[in-house]
Amino acid sequence: MLSLRLHRLCARSRLQSLARTYSSQSSLPPLPPQEEWRKTFTYQTVARRDRVFVRTPQAARSIAQSLFTRTPAATDKGKVVIEAFPGPGALSRALLELPSSTVRKLIILEDDPTYLKFLEPLADADPRVTVVPMSGHKWDTYSHLDEHGLLDDVEACPWDATIPDLHFVSHLAHNVYGEQLVAQLFRSIPERAWLFKYGRVPMSIIMSEWVWSRLTAGPGTSRRCKLSVIAEATADIQDAFDPALVSPYEAHFYPPPAVYKKGLSRKPGQPMYGITAVPYVDQVIQKGMTDQWDYVLRRLFVLKSTVLKDAISSLAPGAVTLLKVLGDASLPRDQRVNVSKRIRELNVADWALIHRAFDAWPFKPQDLLIGDAFMPEE
Repeated sequence: MLSLRLHRLCARSRLQSLARTYSSQSSLPPLPPQEEWRKTFTYQTVARRDRVFVRTPQAARSIAQSLFTRTPAATDKGKVVIEAFPGPGALSRALLELPSSTVRKLIILEDDPTYLKFLEPLADADPRVTVVPMSGHKWDTYSHLDEHGLLDDVEACPWDATIPDLHFVSHLAHNVYGEQLVAQLFRSIPERAWLFKYGRVPMSIIMSEWVWSRLTAGPGTSRRCKLSVIAEATADIQDAFDPALVSPYEAHFYPPPAVYKKGLSRKPGQPMYGITAVPYVDQVIQKGMTDQWDYVLRRLFVLKSTVLKDAISSLAPGAVTLLKVLGDASLPRDQRVNVSKRIRELNVADWALIHRAFDAWPFKPQDLLIGDAFMPEE
C-alpha cells in the first residue's frame, strides 16, 4: 500500500512538472510536448478516424476565451459544457482554465482509448470534469447523460425565454459522418429534440473550411445546399472565434496535412473555422415537418443549377401542377415564388412557400425516406 502511494505521489510530481511544458498558467495533467505528438498519436490511428483537433495551448485558449462571448452564463454559477470529440484534450484544458463562474461543469465525450489516457486524469485534477467514454456520434450517449443524472442541474427553459446554462462544444470529424452529424444537429432544432429539449442551447463547432462554406452559403452561391437552408432557417450563426487566431492550420492543429491523400476536398490543411449557432425563437420549420422539408430540399438540390419550373417535377410525378400555386399572380408578391430562379438561388422564404404548397398537395408521396440517421454507427 505504501509503495503504491509513493508511486502515485511520484507520478503526480512528474505530471505537475510536465504541466509547465504545456502551460505556465495551469496545473492540469499535461499533454505530451509538441515534438512527441507524431509518436504518441500515430498517423494510422488519427487518419483512420479522420479526427482533427486543436493542439497548441495558445490556439486552444483563443478558442475557449471566445466561445461564450455571445452567450455568457446567465448567472455567476457558470455553464454546463458538453464537449464532444476533444481528442487528447487541448481545448478541454483551456476550458478548465476558465473560472467556474464561466464553466461550472465540463462533460467530455470521447471513446478513443488513445485519447482517454490523456482525458481521464482531468477528472482527478478538477472536480468539474466528468469523462464519458462514449462517442458523440451516437444518440445513446446523450441518453446516458440523462440516465446517469449528469444534466440534473440543468434547468429546462421555455423556448422563448432565457437560453439555458448548457452549451455544446465540438470538433467535427473530417468525413461524411461529420457532415451528417452537423446536419442532424440542425435538424433537431425544430423538433426540440436532442439537447434542445432544454431550450435554445447554443452549439459551438470547430470545422473545416469545406463544411463551414456549405453551412453558411447564401442564396446564389456555388456551395448553397440543403444544409445551408436548414441552418439558415433554424439558427442565428456567427463566428465563434477569429479564424486568424488559429491559422495556419499546420501550426495549431493535428494531424499535419501530409498525413492525408492529396486532392481531397475535405482534407485537413485548409483553414479551420468555428461557429456558434443559437436557435431562433420563431422557427420557419414547424415541429413535425422536418422530414418533409428534408425530402423537398434533397429532391430539388439534386438539380441546384436548374430553374425551379424545370426542377419541380423531381419532387414526384405530377408535381408540375404546384407551379400554378407558387406563381399565382392573384397572390400578394410576398406569397409567390419566382419559378425562374435556380434552385440554389432560392431563399428561406421561397423554400417555406414551396413546402407549404407541397404539404397541401393531395398527391404528395407518403414515404419520405431519410438517408441520414442520427447517429451513425462506426
